[in-house]
Amino acid sequence: QVRLAESGGGLVQAGASLKLSCVASGFPFSEFAMGWIRQAPGKERELIASTKWNAEVTYYSDSAKGRFTISKDNTENTLYLQMSSLKPEDTADYYCARDRQRRRSNVPRGIRDFNSWGQGTRVTVSS
Repeated sequence: QVRLAESGGGLVQAGASLKLSCVASGFPFSEFAMGWIRQAPGKERELIASTKWNAEVTYYSDSAKGRFTISKDNTENTLYLQMSSLKPEDTADYYCARDRQRRRSNVPRGIRDFNSWGQGTRVTVSS
C-alpha cells in the first residue's frame, strides 16, 4: 500500500523559508518520479515541482521557478521541497504525489501523471 506522509508546513511571514518533507513507503521509491502539488483556497490544484525517478531531471511551474527546490533522497525514501522567498499567494495545502508510471522516461509535468497522494501539509504565509 502506497503511503506518503508530508510534514513541515506552518505559518510563516512573507519572505521566509520553509522545507517540506514527504516520507514514502509501500513501493520502490527509487523507481518512481515524485511531485509536489498544492491547492490554494478556492483554486484548482497546481503541480509546482516534480523530479524524475532517478532524481536527475526536475520540473518547476512558473510560480515555483527560482524560489523552490525539489529533491529526492532515494536512500531515505524521502522527498523534499525547499521553499524560499515565500509569498502570501503561496498559502495552500501542499501534497506529495507519486507518478502513476514506474520509471517514466521523462519528468512528469501534469497532475494527471500522478495517482497517489498524501494527506497534505498546510502552508500559510502572512503578509
